[in-house]
Amino acid sequence: MTEEWLIKGVSIAGAPGAADIHLDGGEIVAVGAGIAAPTARVLDAQGLIALPGLVDLHAHLREPGSEDAETVETGTRAAALGGYTAVHAMANTEPVADTAGVVEQIWRLGQQAGYADVRPVGAVTVGRNGRQLAELGAMADSAAAVRVFSDDGDCVADPLLMRRALEYVKAFDGVIAQHAQEPRLTEGAQLNEGEVASRLGLPGWPAAAEEAIIARDCLLSAHTGSRLHVCHVSTAGSVEIVRWAKAKGWQVTAEVTPHHLLLTDDLAGGYDTVFKVNPPLRTRADVDALRRGLADGTIDCVATDHAPHPVEAKETEWAAAANGMTGLETALRVVQLAMVDTGLLDWAGVADRMSRRPAAIGRLPGHGQPVAPGSPASLTLYDAAAPAEPVDPAAHASKSRNSPFAGMALPGRVHATFLRGAATVLDGKVTR
Repeated sequence: MTEEWLIKGVSIAGAPGAADIHLDGGEIVAVGAGIAAPTARVLDAQGLIALPGLVDLHAHLREPGSEDAETVETGTRAAALGGYTAVHAMANTEPVADTAGVVEQIWRLGQQAGYADVRPVGAVTVGRNGRQLAELGAMADSAAAVRVFSDDGDCVADPLLMRRALEYVKAFDGVIAQHAQEPRLTEGAQLNEGEVASRLGLPGWPAAAEEAIIARDCLLSAHTGSRLHVCHVSTAGSVEIVRWAKAKGWQVTAEVTPHHLLLTDDLAGGYDTVFKVNPPLRTRADVDALRRGLADGTIDCVATDHAPHPVEAKETEWAAAANGMTGLETALRVVQLAMVDTGLLDWAGVADRMSRRPAAIGRLPGHGQPVAPGSPASLTLYDAAAPAEPVDPAAHASKSRNSPFAGMALPGRVHATFLRGAATVLDGKVTR
């Protein structure tokens, strides 16, 4: 259901001054000063920043199969509260999203919920077992129109299978999103290989395990002329490899998570499993390199890797605890703290890295477009001047509470989210 709105006095990311935005019929019909719209609902947006609706290339919505941790409905409610209008749902569900039937089920659940568009990510291999290609063409031709394929949570470790996948998706302009983790180098690994892991007596997770797969797959992308996307880049070396591939003109893109832009492995010093994640938190030098890579465009986008878990999966000894962190409701605030408040990105850059580029990588129509007449009315209104407040996972819409930012004071606040002209969030609260 579309609505007519007149957003008054908002600052549009990348544009000087303030303007009014008129939304009607699901699109932006006018942008300028002193717009008259007598039948529209009016929203006073002085002091707010208008961004195109955020797009997440990497989230785990858990449904079907793990509804105790998250559902498509609760996950997209969380997404809307974080300013997202579109979310790519990863394939590690039960059953695995490796057929047209499963991806269509997830897509329809997103339509029914109505908080954000849900684009399923199809598995690369049957059951994500790394042995046989899944029905990539059938998923691409399905109602869900899958364009991103990933075995995320596991690496497509077989180079021949990875080559075949890259070749296959060229036919429909798909992309293989690789979870870069050489399995033989990370058997039993628990934490970034380094001083903290040694002190805690935890098996180390070497940076080379990520970097070796990225280097291999960049070469395969060049050989096949196909699109490769690197999930959750976490090391300084990985940034350099992606930079090298891009300098060659190869079709390689990459993402970084909010937690890898802010947190380091030092936080695991107390064995708090909320900080256990795959890939692991790295060093301050890695964080700095990731920030620079995002700022200069080597890393294309921020993707949350929202990974909700029930309490019992986290409140256990470190080795038995699940990997993963929630992130949809805090991502934009973390990016403000790590990138904007440090002067590394302006708000136009945030719009590019959190909306335009992820929408382009996912070939997602109707998202990532500029805040301009004729664009779909999918917008995020953000209050960057809102005082920093501690994160309270108990107040989140996600069914899970495993936020690594719990108790951390983060700046900013999502004030409103519009999906094709319909307000899903107003004054920081979901509208239904």
